[in-house]
Amino acid sequence: MSDSTHPTATAGGTEVAPPPSEPAQPTNERSASLWADARRQLLRDPVFIVASIYVLLVASMAAFPILWTRQDPRACDVQRTRIPPSWEHPFGFNNLGCDYYSHAIYGARPSLQIAIFATLGIVLFGGIAGLLAGYFGGWVDAIISRITDIFFSLPFLLGAIVFLTVIKQQNVWTLAIVLIVLGWTTIARIMRGSVLSSKGLDYVQAAKAMGAGHGRLMIRHILPNAIAPMVVYATITLGAFVSAEATLTYLGVGLQPPEESWGIMISQHQVYFLEHPWLLLFPCGLLVGTVLSFILMGDALRDALDPKLR
Repeated sequence: MSDSTHPTATAGGTEVAPPPSEPAQPTNERSASLWADARRQLLRDPVFIVASIYVLLVASMAAFPILWTRQDPRACDVQRTRIPPSWEHPFGFNNLGCDYYSHAIYGARPSLQIAIFATLGIVLFGGIAGLLAGYFGGWVDAIISRITDIFFSLPFLLGAIVFLTVIKQQNVWTLAIVLIVLGWTTIARIMRGSVLSSKGLDYVQAAKAMGAGHGRLMIRHILPNAIAPMVVYATITLGAFVSAEATLTYLGVGLQPPEESWGIMISQHQVYFLEHPWLLLFPCGLLVGTVLSFILMGDALRDALDPKLR
């Protein structure tokens, strides 16, 4: 039996060494991780791109309103009450004679602030609760699940109205806290389910067998694999909280004048809809566009992060 490591004989009796094997060519194959695939898919999704651009524009209104208008929203003149839109004032004037366009631009800040603070709060609180419940199980899961059920039983809108009426102080922080208290339960349920499906994976069991502690297992091995559904839900929740702030403000328990807010604009000018419909259409258009953009971004993220939908 011949060995490939030794010379081989030809028909003429001359021994000839076999040709050396070619070295393996380096490959530049890209990482096929879930997040890399999702990023490539999102960059090719026109719906996600358009929705992201709209959200970025609204975010720039909230962060840098001076880039969008030089008008002072509180510089009012009653002689200009409800003047229709013009080239110099594209949204016209409100019932107090204030530039309506500047009100709309400055009204983006409190709406986005409340939505961002509330979403960060439910992700942090609900994510930790769901992670602990799913990982430890047993009595920890039972206690957290029963607490979650109690908060689930509270009607969201009615609970927010009651809490804000009792607090009697409506500002960005109180609205965000109320939304966190009533909104963390779904995130906790989503995270718990993701952790339950991830903690039994082979690489998690291997890390556990090698002596990894609870903290390392949860943070380094389980959380990265379980966080995708929570990111999708948090993106959609941003839009839901923008809508919730406008709803609570419209009902009189949210932000109060002289604060600028889309909800305040809608509440103050609903009675003028038949005579001056643009006073209601402009803030409603901005509100609907923002909420819809967050929802479309969340749907696109869900499709990109779920391999079964590709």
